[in-house]
Amino acid sequence: MAKFLMPQLGADMSAGKLLQWRKKAGDRVQRGDIIADVETDKADIEVEVFSTGTIEKILIQPGEKVPVGTVMALIREEGKPAIGEVSPLPRERAAPPAPTVTAQPPPPRAVPSTPAAAAGAPRLHISPVAKKLAADLGIDPATISGTGPGSRITLEDVQRAAQTRTAKPSPVPEMDRAARMRQAIGAAMARSKREIPHYYLSTTIDMSRALAWLAQENLKRSVEDRLVYGVLLLKAVALALRQFPELNGFFVEGKATPKPDVHVGVAISLRGGGLVAPALHNTDRQGLGELMRSFRDLVQRARAGTLRSSELGDPTITVTSLGEQGVEAVFGVIYPPQVALVGFGKIVESPRASEGQVTARRVITATLSGDHRVSDGHRGGLFLAAVERLLQEPDQL
Repeated sequence: MAKFLMPQLGADMSAGKLLQWRKKAGDRVQRGDIIADVETDKADIEVEVFSTGTIEKILIQPGEKVPVGTVMALIREEGKPAIGEVSPLPRERAAPPAPTVTAQPPPPRAVPSTPAAAAGAPRLHISPVAKKLAADLGIDPATISGTGPGSRITLEDVQRAAQTRTAKPSPVPEMDRAARMRQAIGAAMARSKREIPHYYLSTTIDMSRALAWLAQENLKRSVEDRLVYGVLLLKAVALALRQFPELNGFFVEGKATPKPDVHVGVAISLRGGGLVAPALHNTDRQGLGELMRSFRDLVQRARAGTLRSSELGDPTITVTSLGEQGVEAVFGVIYPPQVALVGFGKIVESPRASEGQVTARRVITATLSGDHRVSDGHRGGLFLAAVERLLQEPDQL
């Protein structure tokens, strides 16, 4: 039985609100199907399923807000038994026999502190992690109905109890999405600066050759298919990551994990304020034309609030550009659990000396924010040099 969980859609997400189910109990689903819409502080997200089978049971109803990791539905995977075929037996075996209860000595005079301690009550079955969460939340485990084997109280049972308890209307008005987004971004960035030992590097890249090639290339293309120079930057970063895989991945639970696929997260500003950084999947394997279409589609859907959960959960590195705002250099904060962020400023004209001659060249400042637990300035400098070399041969991107 597979569990469909409230996904972690970025380091700054702690809970999500279920807006609607697109499937119902009994429907067959395939890996990659959109089965629910979830509201986060940043956007409404289309959530994909990562199992193939039949929806056995819906546990969360539209309108409910639950913590990340909460089980929202159960899916019977193909070739495996239904939940009703496996649950009853363990529960019946774990039930305490009646003679044992009647044979117990009378309880002490002290008044029981909880209903579970009352005379004749069966022993409470609760997992250690669920017991700790219940204590942290101030919830009496005896008031929770266990759904695990033998009526054991699980972590999910405690999470549901907490969600039910907090479902009452709050006397404090809920913040609007823009305020919640700013708060969530602030929390994630504070965590990043607190936990990640950043180092920063920058270099100036001559873009004259790349821009000249781009102008000629766009003459061959229809208006709809023309490229922007930002696509060249994204592709150069993605290809350079093949040579420096330690910058493409995550740092989780004290361990660096490079990822084999390059999913560049693109920082996109939203019309109502704030930003998101969804993934351009397999950035290094897309041609420039395909990458341009993917980029345009991603920006449109981010601003329309129709991103998919995988696009927010998959980025292996983030690229941000503030060139349109007139900024010449940006030194970004790494978005955990990623281990690097690349920034680009605006293209400016700058005097450059070559072979004894000084000419005006169009240049851009590229920066790298790196996690010192995973890489160092030497490797980071070589990475930026690789990005520069790739941009000198735009026809090879």
